[in-house]
Amino acid sequence: MTGSAISTQGLGKTYRIASERRTNRATEALVRRLRHPLRRATYETFEALADIDLEIPWGEAVGIIGRNGAGKSTLLKILTRITAPSSGRVELGGRVGSLLEVGTGFHPELTGRENVYLNGTLLGMRRREIQRRFDEIVDFSGVEKFLDTPVKRYSSGMYVRLAFSVAAHLETEILAIDEVLAVGDAEFQAKSLAKMRQAAQSGRTVLYVSHQAQTVSALCSSALFLDRGRMTFQGGVEDALAEYRRTFTSFQIAQQDPERRAGTGELRFTETQIAEEMMEPTADKTIEFAVNANPEVVGQYFVSCHINDADGNVVVQCDSRLVGMWLDPASPQRGALTIKDLWLKPGRYTYDMYVCKAGVLDAWEGAGAFEILPKAPYAEVTSDEALSHGMVLADFEYEKW
Repeated sequence: MTGSAISTQGLGKTYRIASERRTNRATEALVRRLRHPLRRATYETFEALADIDLEIPWGEAVGIIGRNGAGKSTLLKILTRITAPSSGRVELGGRVGSLLEVGTGFHPELTGRENVYLNGTLLGMRRREIQRRFDEIVDFSGVEKFLDTPVKRYSSGMYVRLAFSVAAHLETEILAIDEVLAVGDAEFQAKSLAKMRQAAQSGRTVLYVSHQAQTVSALCSSALFLDRGRMTFQGGVEDALAEYRRTFTSFQIAQQDPERRAGTGELRFTETQIAEEMMEPTADKTIEFAVNANPEVVGQYFVSCHINDADGNVVVQCDSRLVGMWLDPASPQRGALTIKDLWLKPGRYTYDMYVCKAGVLDAWEGAGAFEILPKAPYAEVTSDEALSHGMVLADFEYEKW
């Protein structure tokens, strides 16, 4: 193949966002129109992507790194022709197979078998090509027993396994994958990474979006970093991760303004802090928080906290609903999360806080940071090699018989 697999010039995407609350009640809408017959809807513009210039060669596995709202999924949707750009130009050197959301391109009423053919046809494959790879697709997905069952009855894991198998095995020249692989189990994720690595080695171009730095490092040969809709770096994976870490301080300051945070805004954190900013690996980690009141919110809500390492990998998720704590939006709430028996390795960590109900009401990423001191919690002193693998430390013992 000659030329580039993907080339973009001045790529941009702008959305219009209604600047006033809309109602879903006909009577309220009618009263509002009678009171203000000449008022027109007003909109704000949101620039999801701006001035993206890309040149991706054949056979490259490219990781797309960035925080929530950086424009990663928007870029992937433009490159896979799901949505059109507002400005700029995209040139694709071949057919694109994509897996962006669970169920994309599948019809829930059709069986797994029928959806393999439907999805393959949508990707531009001939029936003969699909038939030739059919057994391989089914074997990889592990859903052979349920192949003639409508996919609406599949679990999310079965759904994504079959969808990935179709996208990975049909002979498209470009393969685009969003973070949906997190739905599969660990064994399937390992198989999927091996398959994507094999696809890149065979000359196909792979685009992979993920928050998990170790997955990007394991799969990708290069990466690009998006920050608030702009591409600030393209190059090696480790250099892209270094750029991610470098921008944390400015991102953390920006997130202190609730208006700049993701979420519906119906409820917001008013403050959050960690009891100790420097601690030993075995120490309990206590994070205090406060949430404002909003009597218009119906039903209780829960909070969630993610602890991330320096590369943005989520080390642990602590969800208040797992321990039966729900909060009342009618009055302001204060609380604390205490994480016990989590032995973190020495280094810098950050935490994100979320207010959730049916969806996310407030997403305070980079809410705070803390440092784990370089003190090994073990009786014996040994070389660093004994601690070099794994994301956390463990309280363990050996016995000999």
